[in-house]
Amino acid sequence: MEREQEQETEQEQPVAEQADAAAPAAASASTFTAGERPAPRQRDLRDLENQDRPRRRGRGRRRPCVMCVEKMTFVDYKDFNFLRRFVSDRGRIDTRRKTGTCAKHQRALAQAIKRARHLALLPYTAEHVRMGVTSFR
Repeated sequence: MEREQEQETEQEQPVAEQADAAAPAAASASTFTAGERPAPRQRDLRDLENQDRPRRRGRGRRRPCVMCVEKMTFVDYKDFNFLRRFVSDRGRIDTRRKTGTCAKHQRALAQAIKRARHLALLPYTAEHVRMGVTSFR
């Protein structure tokens, strides 16, 4: 019986020592002695989990602006076939990222598309929206 009590106290003792060792580290999180390290942060844990995943590649070089390559100085609002290339099937002006235009020509394109819409050369909306079609069969 005495041996059982001694074994129980021996098992409890290391747990108490571990708790005492953890308490000073938690109390002074900003200062560490030699050999101690701070607890890993959540972001660091995510980095460790994602180490075996392949890294994503970048988008590479951006393609040059179509209008800069053709040296267009003016975007004609009457050329609605050209302007249609920069309008989505829903009737919205496509973004620079999708069309590959520079900021200068994207602004000129937007202005020309808005003028063409105002003069009814380009539609404001997609055809199925204008007709009021509810099903797409």
